[in-house]
Amino acid sequence: MKPVIAALLGSPRPEGNTALLLDQASVGARDAGCEVRMINVPSLNVSPCREIYLCRNQPDCAIKDDVNQFYSFFCEIDSMIIATPVMTMGIPGALKSFMDRFQVFYCAKYQRKTPLVPKEKRPHRRTLLISISGMNLPDNFDGVRSSAFSFCDILNCKLADELLVRDMDTKIDLHNFPEILGEAYRKGKALGERAVAAVQKNE
Repeated sequence: MKPVIAALLGSPRPEGNTALLLDQASVGARDAGCEVRMINVPSLNVSPCREIYLCRNQPDCAIKDDVNQFYSFFCEIDSMIIATPVMTMGIPGALKSFMDRFQVFYCAKYQRKTPLVPKEKRPHRRTLLISISGMNLPDNFDGVRSSAFSFCDILNCKLADELLVRDMDTKIDLHNFPEILGEAYRKGKALGERAVAAVQKNE
């Protein structure tokens, strides 16, 4: 059985540089023997969390939109790739709202003490974070890293690796930087190989 990797695109540009890096990482994961499910988050109908906290007492969300269909899927994935640009020094709105709606996982894990992710999967799930930033500043990725770390924690999918590309205002088009595309492929393949090894060990 192939491991399943969720590949989240946070960029509103499906043909942009962030998507290009995610595509390369996904090819690497597939070459390692994984199934990759691409999720174009900005294309979804996602309402922001309204802190209704129905999920304090049950694994459900009072808001009904495109996010609900993913809850069971994210319980069963073997690893994850998050690809996002930096916007206003953080994660862009569509992806951040998507992440916030996983409050159902937070409440299950930290309030009810009954995590939704199956016990046998928790030790092995890993996340690769891919992000690009227009500017070249020392704190470009602080906001993205912080949100991604928290999201991965509540999903029991440890943030384990990253590819951060600065100065895109100068680089413009990553098609002209094959070494960066190659690094995305290698990191995706490494994530996939680890997921394959974990699944084979538990078979």
